Amino acid sequence: MSDSTPPNADSLVVALSAQGVADVTLNRPLVRNAYDEHLVGLLHDAFRDLSKTPGVRAIVLQGAGTHFCAGADITWMRRAATFREDENLADAKRIAAMFQQLHSLPLPTIALVQGACLGGGVGLVAACDVVIAGRDAQFGLTEVRIGLTPSVISPYVVAAMGPRQAQRYLLTGERFSAARAHGIGLVHELVDDETGLRQARDQVVAAVLASCPSAVAATKALTARASWSHIDDAVSHKTAAHSAAMRVAADGREGMQAFLERRRPSWFATEHQGAAFGDERSPGMNTSSERERK
Repeated sequence: MSDSTPPNADSLVVALSAQGVADVTLNRPLVRNAYDEHLVGLLHDAFRDLSKTPGVRAIVLQGAGTHFCAGADITWMRRAATFREDENLADAKRIAAMFQQLHSLPLPTIALVQGACLGGGVGLVAACDVVIAGRDAQFGLTEVRIGLTPSVISPYVVAAMGPRQAQRYLLTGERFSAARAHGIGLVHELVDDETGLRQARDQVVAAVLASCPSAVAATKALTARASWSHIDDAVSHKTAAHSAAMRVAADGREGMQAFLERRRPSWFATEHQGAAFGDERSPGMNTSSERERK
């Protein structure tokens, strides 16, 4: 199997029920629903179109198969490793726009998380209003381990987890459990299995459908204004520019190249760190393609 599934519309499946509930499913299970520029574009357009579709009451974001989203697709990362800064800036702006589109939706958004939820997958979760996770879910913000920063997702992660908790995981790149994610506020509810995910989904959806749509939209706008940091175009553009600059910096180049070559980067200290990474072959964000080929 190649590192990436073919870029086609099947990478994202959108199903709208008669009650106005849109199930948006990342549909790349062979790579643990890792996203590339094509899927980013599909997500952006889906969120935009659903926000304008009459009768839509809620959006449920989920991943096909046994994982939610393992972050950036390795083939896309290989291409990005060769980009100039202006190309990286355009790329980062597209990603930032997708996250902002999700975050700013006037509709309630519900994320169902199972298995791997890494890097940008955590960003998707943090940008949603309600997060339900299986107890087997594993989270991680591992960008620093390949010389990058979680620039475009950082406003959403900090808003969801709080600055103090976010600081630890953004700085260390540690993986953390669903129980820990629940304890620090990233996840609202834990369930035992897929059946539990569906039952919790239906419960939240029922509550949303019992609420006034215009009041729900107004309340989302109210809470966004009341938050300590409003995520607007300026914030989105600034984080995209930061992401692009980090990608072409020396450490960013070294980290991404080390990840793609499945070696340790130059700054990796062997003492004490093997267990922290879990997989000594590579300290990168997304090893989904390699693992799924086994």
